Amino acid sequence: MRKYLPDETVVLNGMLRERVEREGDCEVVVPNPLLDYFESQAREGRDSGLVGLAELSRLKALSEEGRIRISFWGEHGVPEEGGLSRYLREASRMTDSVLLTSDPVTAELAKIEGVRVELLSPTLEGRRPRLLEYFGPDTMSVHLKARVRPLAKVGRPGRLRVQFLGEKPLTEGELREMAQEIVELSKRDPECFVEIERKGATVIQYREYRIAIARPPFSDGFEITAVRPVAKVRLEDYKLSSKLKERLKSSAEGILIAGPPGAGKSTFAQALAEFYRSSHKIVKTMESPRDLQVGDEITQYTSLEGDMEKTADILLLVRPDYTIYDELRKTSDFQIFTDMRLAGVGMVGVVHSTRAIDAIQRLIGRVELGMIPMIVDTVIFIKEGEISQVYSLRSSIKVPCGMRDEDLARPVVEVLDFETEEPVYEIYTFGEQVVVSDLRELGSHRRESPPFRYPRRRWR
Repeated sequence: MRKYLPDETVVLNGMLRERVEREGDCEVVVPNPLLDYFESQAREGRDSGLVGLAELSRLKALSEEGRIRISFWGEHGVPEEGGLSRYLREASRMTDSVLLTSDPVTAELAKIEGVRVELLSPTLEGRRPRLLEYFGPDTMSVHLKARVRPLAKVGRPGRLRVQFLGEKPLTEGELREMAQEIVELSKRDPECFVEIERKGATVIQYREYRIAIARPPFSDGFEITAVRPVAKVRLEDYKLSSKLKERLKSSAEGILIAGPPGAGKSTFAQALAEFYRSSHKIVKTMESPRDLQVGDEITQYTSLEGDMEKTADILLLVRPDYTIYDELRKTSDFQIFTDMRLAGVGMVGVVHSTRAIDAIQRLIGRVELGMIPMIVDTVIFIKEGEISQVYSLRSSIKVPCGMRDEDLARPVVEVLDFETEEPVYEIYTFGEQVVVSDLRELGSHRRESPPFRYPRRRWR
C-alpha cells in the first residue's frame, strides 16, 4: 500500500485529496504538528487554517468509506516559525512515507536529505469558482452575506445600480464552501495572490477580481465581496484638452487622481499608466492589494514584508520614470509619496475625496505647506467616470485675498483652474492656523469676508 505524508501546500490547494481519490487503496499519514498548525490558524480566524481543516475532514470521510486509510503520527505541538517543513521531512523519513508537496524548495531540500518526495504541480483544469457565476458582462461588484439575498452593482462608474441576484438568502455554509474554493484555487493559480490574511479577514486577488472575505468577530456575519474593473479604457477615451494632454506628456510629475469611491479613479490610473508605458517610460505600481489591470510590461509591487516604505526603498533603486501609488490613505502613504517625488520619481497617487481641493488638503499637516507645489503639480478629479476638474498648483509671495495691509504678504499656495489658469483657492498660514480660502466664495466685492480656517496640526 502506498504511503503518503503531505505538507501544508498540497492540503490547501486540494492536490492531496485529488491524488488519493484518483488512486485509492493508499495510506495518508498526517503528522499531528500539521494538524495543530491548521488548528492554530483556524482559531485565529485565518482562512488557510479553516480550509486546511476542511480538507482533512474530507480525507477522514474517505477513510470512513473505506477508500483510503488515514493515520496520525507524532507528538502534538506547532513547530517554531520555519520549522514545520523541516519537521515534515524528518517525519516522512521516520514513517517511510513519500513526502507530497507543491513547494519546489521543500522538494529540493527533501532530495538533498535523501527523503522520498514527489512534487505535485497545481493544475486548474478549467475550474472556475462558483462565486464568479454571479458576474455578468456589466457587473462591477458582488456582495454576498449569510442570511441575505445576493446583491450586485451593475453598470459603469456614474451609472451604477444595485440589484438582487436571487430571491433566496444565502446560508453561511454556502459562503464557507465558496470561500474554501477561492482559497484553494488561489493556491494553484500563479496569477492569484493572498494579499492580506488577518484574524477574521482575508483579501485575495484572483486574476482581475479582488475578493474580500470577512467573518465574525471582525464582521457581524459571514460575508464575501468581489470587485472587478468593468471597463479598461485608454487615455484617448477621456475628454482631454490638448493642453492637458501636453501637460501629462511633458511636465506633470506629481499627480493626484481624486474622487469618491466607485467614480473611476483606478480606471483612469490604469489608462494613465498605459499611456506612459506607450510613451516609452518605465512604469511601476505600488498597490495593496494589487488590483490595477495593466500590461505585463508594468510591474506591480505590493507592500514588502507588510511595509510600503520597504517597497519604496526597492523602487528608489529601480528608478522608474513613473510610479502609480494606489491608494493614498494613511499618513505613511503620503510621506512615502512625498519622499519618492522629492527623490525625482514621477508619482501618480490615487486619493479618495469628495472634492478636488480635499485631495490637496489631505497633504496639509503631513508635509510642510510650502513644499506642496513641489510634491503635487496637478490634481485630476474624477466623477462618474469622467474628468470633472483639473487643478494646478504654484507658490507665490503675496498678500492673501481678504487682506489689505501689504505687511501681511506671505508665502501662498495657489490652486488654479488648469484650463483657465484662474486662481480658485489660496492656502497660507495665519498665526497658528492654516487657511484654505475659496476665492469663488469671497468674490470681487467680498474680499473682507473671513476665509475658512482650521488649526495647524501634525497628522499622526
